Amino acid sequence: MPPLTRRSALALPIAAAGLPGLAQAQASSQAWPTRPIRIVVPFGTGGGTDITTRVLTPKLSEILGQTVVIENRPGAGGTLGADVVAKAQPNGETFLLATVSNMALAIGLYSRLPYDPLKDFVSIAPTVFIPIGMAISSKLGVRTAQEFIALLKANPGKYSYGSAGAGTSGHIASSAFLSRIGATAEHIPYRNPGQTYLALQQGEIAFTSDIPSILAPFHQADTARLIFVATDERSPQVPDVPTAREVGLGDYKAYSWYGIYAPAGTPRPIVERMAAAIEQALSEPAIGQRFDQMGTPAMRGWTPQRFEDFLKSEIELWLPLVRASGARAD
Repeated sequence: MPPLTRRSALALPIAAAGLPGLAQAQASSQAWPTRPIRIVVPFGTGGGTDITTRVLTPKLSEILGQTVVIENRPGAGGTLGADVVAKAQPNGETFLLATVSNMALAIGLYSRLPYDPLKDFVSIAPTVFIPIGMAISSKLGVRTAQEFIALLKANPGKYSYGSAGAGTSGHIASSAFLSRIGATAEHIPYRNPGQTYLALQQGEIAFTSDIPSILAPFHQADTARLIFVATDERSPQVPDVPTAREVGLGDYKAYSWYGIYAPAGTPRPIVERMAAAIEQALSEPAIGQRFDQMGTPAMRGWTPQRFEDFLKSEIELWLPLVRASGARAD
């Protein structure tokens, strides 16, 4: 061992003083999780974000050996719940189930977003891809997309549409549809997706945009009618419903995705282990089949870095479209 110099001797107490805290943080990350894990779902119960997360959490609990609970924190198009997680301690106890709405669309919808999607979060993994379809109330007396478009154009501003909140993918999908056809309608945001579906069936709103498989029961009961799906191919859950292109809407598309984020500063070992646990859960045949049945296919094979790059590309894609639509959430 080389002899100590005066410089190295003076440095020893300083280095040693930092070692306990560093070692403790590293040990804590490696031992994670030692406490229950909370996943904040920033929307109400009964919607796609809530349902898909509840499919995953039992398996995540099993894989991680720790209780994983869901906390619904709806409001402001999912931005209230996201802000809660952005300001939470980065200790691996709090995560966010985010969507394209509160991580990309919100940037163009709110004049002052209380968080920065790229700076205040660390990407973990996506969970499912969400196709979007449009359903109209059966009380309107029309049954096809062409008839509905003619009705809207003949009655400017008379009808309204609902969504799970201002700035959600459903809100933007409907707003973009109106811009595409050159019509106007009033937007009514609801705090709970179930309220939107009830209002649709009762005729309080004329239409809504949401996951085709969730709207399918209303379509089959004829209390509401799916008039198109905004994807390249028809939905296996409602094969009788045409695509947007088939009804004359050209390249109009609408979709969302869900994914897990943590507060910025969350230790990398926790990020990597949570990402691996999500990948393992999504790879379970029963869970994959469940998501396929719901029409929300699992997004498997992603790394945290790939998911972070994806978010950047989604912001670049959607921000100009949101601003061009003129939609605002404040």
